[in-house]
Amino acid sequence: MTGMRTALRALATAAAAALLAGTALSPAPAQARTPPAKAPEGFVALRAVDPTIIQEMRYTTAHTFLGERVDGYRQPVCILTRSAAQALHRAQQRLLRQGYALKVYDCYRPQRAVDHFVRWARDLDDQSMKGEFYPLVDKSRLFEDGYIAEKSGHSRGSTVDLTLVRLPAPPTRPYRPGERLTPCFAPKSERFPDNSVDMGTGYDCFDTLSHTDDPRIQGVQRANRQFLKRTLAEVGFVNLPEEWWHFAHKPELFPDTYFDFPVDRRAVAGR
Repeated sequence: MTGMRTALRALATAAAAALLAGTALSPAPAQARTPPAKAPEGFVALRAVDPTIIQEMRYTTAHTFLGERVDGYRQPVCILTRSAAQALHRAQQRLLRQGYALKVYDCYRPQRAVDHFVRWARDLDDQSMKGEFYPLVDKSRLFEDGYIAEKSGHSRGSTVDLTLVRLPAPPTRPYRPGERLTPCFAPKSERFPDNSVDMGTGYDCFDTLSHTDDPRIQGVQRANRQFLKRTLAEVGFVNLPEEWWHFAHKPELFPDTYFDFPVDRRAVAGR
């Protein structure tokens, strides 16, 4: 029990640091001060269900394939359907006993964020983050190759992008806009530092090496991917084969609805 309490304290510290870093790097735009649309019943803040899951909400920062904060991400909070959040809690409880924790990069994603992705993908002149996120992919092929689409399962609320962190979780330094970019498939020691276990590529890596079962990924990297996939499958999540980090909880609470309320704590206040 002492070890578990120590792990939980370390997770709380890491979560607080990630929240402060995200807030400091990405001040909320002026329109975020207006009351946001409320999320429908059935949505909750993940932190209210399990505060030990680490949250590094990338799209509230400039460390994205767009090179800027994504539309609709007002605060670094993970919002999910209650059933998906409860399933993550069950997975987290199992992982903590083995010395690991989940870390989420993205959860519910408003349609306006997906629209932002689409606008960016059509602007072939904007390739500021190519060196890290899509070094080998011609930007003109992002739609054809399936990296960008006009709809996302994330907007239905039961899909999450996540990874594993070995405890105790070391801090992850903030991204500095304009810093030198390293390919997302470079060796872990050369990629942008991330406190997750080595999955063979970084998050949001537009490359076939991100395919969960790509045969070129072997050894510890492959074992880590399979460990994550197996753990989440046991609580009802299905992996997207093209992205080792992408999982959808089944059955979905809202299988046919694409929501657009902002990612904001007030959208799920009290839940």
